[in-house]
Amino acid sequence: MIDIPARASASPFDALRHEDQNGEYWTARELQVVMGYEKWEHFQDVIERAIRSAENTGTYSEQPFSRIREKGTGGAPRIDYRLSRHAAYLVAMNGHPNKSQVAAAQAYFTVRTREAEVAMAKPMSELEMARKYVAVLEREAALSKELEVAKPKATKWEAYINSDGLIGMRELADILKTNVVTLTSWLVEVNLFRRSISRHGGARNLPRATTQNAGYFETKTETANGAVFPVAYATPRGVDVVVDLWWRKQ
Repeated sequence: MIDIPARASASPFDALRHEDQNGEYWTARELQVVMGYEKWEHFQDVIERAIRSAENTGTYSEQPFSRIREKGTGGAPRIDYRLSRHAAYLVAMNGHPNKSQVAAAQAYFTVRTREAEVAMAKPMSELEMARKYVAVLEREAALSKELEVAKPKATKWEAYINSDGLIGMRELADILKTNVVTLTSWLVEVNLFRRSISRHGGARNLPRATTQNAGYFETKTETANGAVFPVAYATPRGVDVVVDLWWRKQ
């Protein structure tokens, strides 16, 4: 909670200010009197307008307008509201504009809200600035270290990467010192590829949708000798996965 110094000339709204572990608050029943409303029903209309105002600006939640049940005159239960500073400000702004007491409430809660904003925006101390600076340096150092670790992997297959940043199945087979048929058949066995039958009866081993979505492979449509067909490519990340799995099976 923000501690705001008391003024030399205390306002009646200061006298009604309460405080608990959740911060400062005002009760609607007490504000009703000092804002010049004789009947609770009329003041409850003001509260409803304040709630709608908060809803329309996306700032509404139940906590600032906490509804509470208490004992009234003669012990009969009655409804009251625990209003945060912002909720009380909205109540004041939705009061009857011709009431001098409402104008006083508007002025009071406008000033208190502004004081709280200024208190929250106070400059950082040198120690706070130093801590933030050190935190930034630590984050930069950690990021630099991550990039250094990632760099060898990103460039490990550089000699095999084409202009699209991908690696063909023949190149991948060369990396593994095998041939394309053996490689793609094995990729089907380990469930990274699927066997695809074209409408013309031809069969091709192509990446599964899951491995493409994971960023391991891509499928491109290419043309040769007037025929159009899909061609599989691996990403550098996909090559890392395939190479690791290949050498585990050896």
